[in-house]
Amino acid sequence: PVEEKTEFDVVIKDAGPKKIETIKVIRQLTNLGLVEAKTMAETAGSKVLTGVGKDAANDAKGKLEAAGAVVEVL
Repeated sequence: PVEEKTEFDVVIKDAGPKKIETIKVIRQLTNLGLVEAKTMAETAGSKVLTGVGKDAANDAKGKLEAAGAVVEVL
């Protein structure tokens, strides 16, 4: 039997056209400072969250996508 994955990473692919909104969401999700969140938003492939549950990952993805970001859950 295949084991179901229980830990997920939320990876930002592109901050999108509303980068400031994306940065705000990153700060809410991670408690990072402005400079760190801005760097994360501008760096494709940055892991916003690592090792989180499926619900938390999907919730974060929804919030980031609502801000205009392109996000992948791995």
